[in-house]
Amino acid sequence: MPAFVQPVMMSETRESNQVDSNISVSFEKNTQEKAKSVLINGMLDTEESPQSETGNDDSLDKSTEATKLAPADHLWATIAEGAVQLRMERNGPNSEPPELVHEMLLKSVQLYGDLPALKWKEGNDWTSLTFTDYYQLARSVAKSFLKLGLERFHGVGILGFNSPRWFVSDIGAIMAGGFAVGIYTTNSPEACQYVAENCKANIIVVENDKQLQKIIQVWPQLPHLKAIVQYSGELKDNVENVYLWSDFIEMGKDVDDSRLDKVMASQKANQCCTLIYTSGTTGEPKGVMLSHDNITWTARRLMQVLKIGSAHEMQQQSISYLPLSHIAAQMCDIWLCAMLGATTNFASPDALKGTLVNTMKEVRPTVFFGVPRVWEKIMEKIKVANASSGFLKRSLVSWGQKVGLEANIAAMKGCGRPIPGFSLKLSNPDEEQNGEVCFWGRHVFMGYLSMEENTRNTLDEEGWLHSGDLGNIDDDGFLTITGRIKELIITAGGENIPPLLIEHSVKTELPFISNAMLIGDKRKFLSILLTLKCQVNESTGEPQDELSDDVVAFFRKIGSNSTRVSEVLSSSDPVVNCAIAEGIERVNQKATSNAQRVQKWDVLPQDFSIVGGELGPTLKLKRPAVLKKNCDRINNLYCDLTPTSSS
Repeated sequence: MPAFVQPVMMSETRESNQVDSNISVSFEKNTQEKAKSVLINGMLDTEESPQSETGNDDSLDKSTEATKLAPADHLWATIAEGAVQLRMERNGPNSEPPELVHEMLLKSVQLYGDLPALKWKEGNDWTSLTFTDYYQLARSVAKSFLKLGLERFHGVGILGFNSPRWFVSDIGAIMAGGFAVGIYTTNSPEACQYVAENCKANIIVVENDKQLQKIIQVWPQLPHLKAIVQYSGELKDNVENVYLWSDFIEMGKDVDDSRLDKVMASQKANQCCTLIYTSGTTGEPKGVMLSHDNITWTARRLMQVLKIGSAHEMQQQSISYLPLSHIAAQMCDIWLCAMLGATTNFASPDALKGTLVNTMKEVRPTVFFGVPRVWEKIMEKIKVANASSGFLKRSLVSWGQKVGLEANIAAMKGCGRPIPGFSLKLSNPDEEQNGEVCFWGRHVFMGYLSMEENTRNTLDEEGWLHSGDLGNIDDDGFLTITGRIKELIITAGGENIPPLLIEHSVKTELPFISNAMLIGDKRKFLSILLTLKCQVNESTGEPQDELSDDVVAFFRKIGSNSTRVSEVLSSSDPVVNCAIAEGIERVNQKATSNAQRVQKWDVLPQDFSIVGGELGPTLKLKRPAVLKKNCDRINNLYCDLTPTSSS
């Protein structure tokens, strides 16, 4: 969704758009308008705004904020140098003065200077960088960017796996007056070209030769690109304006500190400093413009929600492993950890292929951000290990699951209360009170770069962000996400069915199912594609034919001897088929209408994966790709009128 950041789940909270149920909230259930407002020095100051429980009665210091803000006439902007009105309020979280990114980082240095900010492995040993050295290295990177000719409001693309050099490239780009622009490592050369062209990238930082070759291939089509920097490995070829990291850092020494300070002093909190590109599954990727205030204000909100004590008493440990080109990972790994004084530990590049658990054992994180699929994988490994443990240990682990992981995973189908300062409402709710979830607050992004029409379709005149998510709000203020408008299935009979809840119910009833995708748009009935949990090649991330250990154990309990996906399919394993049929029938019994009953199903020969193209970099299901890849199988479900069975 294009919202800047959704409330995130740490070790004690819920899924990526959920928060702890004990948090006090300020939300708008009905589609009421925000209070009358006036523009004061680039700020939208509401005259009658609701006060959060965490607010105060102090008036805004307009003269202080004005020095950090550029003049602005709108709540949105689409040009690179554009500025937006900040959604300020007289009291509460939205009354806090705006702050620039480098100011926030400098405060962290003053508070936590000698503490380790970043840790990574070199061979078998862990190496660290203090907050003071981290900040100074980012300044060195910024000066090198200036030396290479980085222009104001132009992009610095970063293409590689999470590392300290990724972090300082991001921060250095912002310090030097450019845009930090993460690029997914799975992007094709053409996809990289689109992003680099859209943000007018002057410099692209790449991890290795594999990523370097992508950029070199499209360089002739990138008129703004001046240089490429490779931060890992050796250069295989001598190419003009391509630099190794060590040479790149050295060139910045010729740039006077005063030049960088002047650039930083000219920056404004209501102007863009970071671009996050959407995945492009529903069209061309869009550059989500994030201001300094978007980042610093949201980081403060999350820090206050977590209620974590001083880093000097107990320094928090986090693991960076999710793609940094996604805002959730950036917010948690870079900005929130800096504000908390936490240590960010870097996982191996193959973390999502199976090695993350090894890093977790070494680091023992106290704060951990994970997408739903990661939490499910952790639960699976716990269950396998638990099966071979003694009675006492099994009992303790089971208790821990009950109060911890299982509660979080069960909550993933829902959401939570909004963080203080995050206003929300439902637009056009139906008779069941499901409507489009809309957000208002200083976390809301500025606009899509060079895409005014798309921006106007997402941000309305009052500044509400229309997320595209469907949800409802209960009497206690809890928001539950029920699906996506674009993913809504409209059957041939005209019934609207959000697939998410049915898919989640199927996976809950059938613990051996890895992925479930509902089919039925413009069809006479619903069917569902299923994949079985299986072993994964840790080197490639490719799903294997061998079933996972917990699935094999489960099948043994119900009387099946299958140990491979191919065995289940080739023999049409009657025990497994029966279990699936019974599980789907249990789901159907909860259906509110016949149209919402799953009539047929098919087990696919391979699980979904990033390398297979069915999952995105953050393990999100790419429905159009699954539909295209399994077109014939889906058509067979609707051509064949015989009773359901796997094929």
